[in-house]
Amino acid sequence: MDETPRMRVAEFSAKVGTSPDLLRAWERRYRLVEPARSDGGFRLYSAADEWRVRLMLEKLGDGRSAAEAAREVLSTDRRAGGVRSLSAEPAAGEVAAELGESLEAFDEERAQESLDRLFGLLGVEEAIRCALLPYLRALGERWRSGEISVAQEHYASRLLEGRLLGLAHGWNKGPGPKAVLACPPGEQHTLPLICFGLVLRGRGWRNVYLGADSPTGAVGMAAETVGADLVVLSAVTTERFEPVLGQLTRLGSRWRVVIAGAGATAELAARARVEYLSGDPTSAAGRLSVDQASKRSAVTS
Repeated sequence: MDETPRMRVAEFSAKVGTSPDLLRAWERRYRLVEPARSDGGFRLYSAADEWRVRLMLEKLGDGRSAAEAAREVLSTDRRAGGVRSLSAEPAAGEVAAELGESLEAFDEERAQESLDRLFGLLGVEEAIRCALLPYLRALGERWRSGEISVAQEHYASRLLEGRLLGLAHGWNKGPGPKAVLACPPGEQHTLPLICFGLVLRGRGWRNVYLGADSPTGAVGMAAETVGADLVVLSAVTTERFEPVLGQLTRLGSRWRVVIAGAGATAELAARARVEYLSGDPTSAAGRLSVDQASKRSAVTS
């Protein structure tokens, strides 16, 4: 995980959804974060600090006291640090395999521990790109082939959804551009959308998450209310987009709309007069962020 300090406290606190005072308190009481100092004496936070704070918030949300949560975060960080000096990818591959085995055995404790280690090794964004999304694709294929049961697929999906939404705490705060995230009517598979939202958040976006089975009218209302810069609609089959292409065209006449997921195609996007989001979530989020920055620069110049 990148330990290079990059963010000053105002930017960092907005990104993770906590106050600067709380960050300083956690630093003082628990040594949860270890910011470097700039030449001018300002605190500078790293991606590793971000990972610890997000995990801390997740554990607080689970009902732990601050002291308990900090102790667990630092313990996880030390375990991950013990293998960081090795090549991270082979170690992460082993942990990802353990995660799949534990999910399919309905072993929550072991699955959560594997996720802790995976995030510690790779950070959230790389864990999503290199481990979680490939696992989800394989999970769906194995379910369709009958290799695993409906119960196993549902259990794995719900556990991962809960964990990732825990990491999403505060992802609607800050000064960045706003994205409305939704699945079209009838679509229940939210995990790819949540994963993409976390990657967007890492680029400074603020997310309004509507989740599964969202009527396009509700999506438009949310976009209008928050002044959205982007609307992302994700589905795993083309059948979810087909019935609402006309509605997507109307949405796209007012906001920048992109369709994503395994069910999105360039042909569907062209018919709906919206954009098709291709590529892995990291590169896709990067392109959207560059486009947004260029748009703002053009407006202010």
